[in-house]
Amino acid sequence: MRFSLILALFSLTAAHAAAQDALKIVDDGKTAAVVVVDPKAGKWEKQAATDIVKYVELMSGAKLALADTDAAIAALKPDAPQIVVGSAALKADPTLQAALDKVAKKEPTLRADAIALRRAGNRVLLAGTNDDSHYYAAAELLRRWGCRWYLPTDIGEVVPEAKTLAVGALEHAYAPPFEVRNYWVSWNGSNDGQDEFMRRNFMNTGVGVPNGHAIGAYVQELIPKGKTLFDIPIAEDATADHIVKKVAPRFAKGEAFSLGMEDGVYRSESPLDKELQAGLKDKYFMSASLTDPFLALYNKVAERLVKQHPDSKSRIGFLAYGNLTIPPQRKIVAAKPLVAYLAAIDVDPIHGMDDPKSPARGEYRDMLYRWSEVMQGRVVIYDYDQGMLVWRDVPNPAIASIRQDVKHYRKAGILGVSTESRNAIASVFLNLHVRGQLYWNPDADVDALLAEFYPAFYGPAAGPMAAYWTAILKAWEDSVVTEHEHFVIPAIYTPELVAKLRASLAEAEKAVEGAKGKGGRQEKQFADRVRFARLGFNVLEQYTAMVRAAATDVDYKAAVAAGEKGLAARIELAKMNPTFTTRVVGVAAETKDNGPAWFPGEVEQYRALAAFTDGTKGTLVAKLPLEWAFRRDPHDTGVVSRWATKPADLTWWKARKDAGSVDSHRENPGHWALLRTDVYMQAQGVVSPDYHSYTGVAWYRTDFDLPAGAEKGKVHVRFPGMFNEAWLYVNGNLVKHRPYAEPWWLSDYKFEWDVDVTEHLKPGTNAIAVRVNNPHHFGGMFRRPFLYRPEGK
Repeated sequence: MRFSLILALFSLTAAHAAAQDALKIVDDGKTAAVVVVDPKAGKWEKQAATDIVKYVELMSGAKLALADTDAAIAALKPDAPQIVVGSAALKADPTLQAALDKVAKKEPTLRADAIALRRAGNRVLLAGTNDDSHYYAAAELLRRWGCRWYLPTDIGEVVPEAKTLAVGALEHAYAPPFEVRNYWVSWNGSNDGQDEFMRRNFMNTGVGVPNGHAIGAYVQELIPKGKTLFDIPIAEDATADHIVKKVAPRFAKGEAFSLGMEDGVYRSESPLDKELQAGLKDKYFMSASLTDPFLALYNKVAERLVKQHPDSKSRIGFLAYGNLTIPPQRKIVAAKPLVAYLAAIDVDPIHGMDDPKSPARGEYRDMLYRWSEVMQGRVVIYDYDQGMLVWRDVPNPAIASIRQDVKHYRKAGILGVSTESRNAIASVFLNLHVRGQLYWNPDADVDALLAEFYPAFYGPAAGPMAAYWTAILKAWEDSVVTEHEHFVIPAIYTPELVAKLRASLAEAEKAVEGAKGKGGRQEKQFADRVRFARLGFNVLEQYTAMVRAAATDVDYKAAVAAGEKGLAARIELAKMNPTFTTRVVGVAAETKDNGPAWFPGEVEQYRALAAFTDGTKGTLVAKLPLEWAFRRDPHDTGVVSRWATKPADLTWWKARKDAGSVDSHRENPGHWALLRTDVYMQAQGVVSPDYHSYTGVAWYRTDFDLPAGAEKGKVHVRFPGMFNEAWLYVNGNLVKHRPYAEPWWLSDYKFEWDVDVTEHLKPGTNAIAVRVNNPHHFGGMFRRPFLYRPEGK
């Protein structure tokens, strides 16, 4: 293919420019070169050699000989071109070790990775500081010849065609700034191709410290009577002594282990804990910040263990997570065995740390630097990719955030990043590839990577597919949403964006069809990749149609039909490649019984809501307006000032030429405006001028005409999607209070509220007002309310 030829020619030109005596590994499809690897090579050292043979043959058609036995190595012709891998390269040229030592991290906490590539006469020497790094050196050579691994499994592999492969002058030694560079697959995701994909993108596995939820196993005896393990005394000496007795044997053996908090919100009645906690709150978890008591405990445990076993190399991991996320406020330095995994699960996963649209991400940046200071650099970022934790297998790019954040990680001097991923490629797509490149080299040019990607990956469909993905990336980057759940989808994937994607995809399919018979070895891959995009788009199109039918149109029958089509498309994605989706087929696959947090359960929720409008359990009386008057109430004056009774003054709003835009809401100094009820309020721009999410009291108000005769008999108002504690007023009178557990994940994920308003309606025009109290970073309505008459009433 033209792109592949350009890559090959570029490699050759660069090699010839560097040295006229370029060593030809393959010359016009023929080779006499040999790949040499020690017969006792490690797993990845051995695979480095076999992969060079594999990919050179795919590129050129020529199969390199492999010398991996003592006899084969002894029989090598001295003048034959050689690619010498790993320990064999270090033995062939002992000075290569000095090149590695010069760049490798001098006193690593866990492991120092580094590579060296050298051309010496008829030999190309490839080596690293360990088994993985031997493979990275081989991957770097293949990368220079144009090979790319964009996604796990064969569908993500790009191998250019080049009949001649050469190496000119080559002297390259490099070490990444991060010791930990990995992701692990959770939530029943497929691991297919993960090990190879990670190493081909310079990531590692098995490098880190255990950090999971573990402390509960060591403190069962300390649980107060009638309480849970989330109520243990934390920083008390007795707690530290109790834990030390249990973990001392492991520490003595030099084992690494976790004392990470359990997955929940901790409380403590201990006087010492209360003193250390000092009344500080964690605004993300809406609870006491207990970081100082926990770090005091961890230091006590570590110091006691070190005193008992001063020569131990043991590491103790813990999670800076939940209400231990905010860094310590007191003067403290962590004991040396401790390693923190910073897992800020409720902080905006969409934007970068320097994005002015996300003050929360800026706060996370400040947390990072403080944690690094306390831990003396022994911090690993535990993040999430896909960042959307409850999701629908539609694209969730993270490139805009990681390209900013990785530079802060390097500046802070932390150990690296360990990501919890679903490996759901329909969601993460290029995220993991870009992460690997940036973990290895934070200065990698992401724009250049993307520009190279489209022609390499899509061939004749490169132009329209570049337009397709660029539109998606821009929509996420430009958005003001900061949440990590499925209800952000309609705020990002608007009807206009979906239409644009549809057009780009149709153009890509036409381009692939028109290139049939002209694509050579990669033709099927190009077609399969566009088909993957089509199946992914089908999920997106049907999911957004479902949400629009339910949340905007109150047409639950249409919503269920679209949802079922979306689920069917998702099955087709999973059948095409198990890495494309999560929890769709196989063991522990999602079903409607998993509840409304998940895609099948959401379809079932709409099926249940349809029963209140189609005569099964009720009959639709009226759809309430899509837009309601809306006003923030930061000083809580609306109750005493009778906002539920007075007409909304929309003078300021009507004077805005951009009324309805994000800026029109963001810049609103406190006047009544119009807000949609099918998207939660912050996603529409209900934020401060500096983009902080609005928290506090707010009011929705609308007038509607009751159909003639509808006031006779029972009438209910149903809010099918609304966050927060709320108060319902009808015609100026308080009718009902809705208690609500915050944060939102403590709810049932239906987010519904049903109120009998029969006695409060009147013929003709009625007024409904809803007062909400939003203490967290998002709230309000996100599905349009309706009136219905219960069946038989």
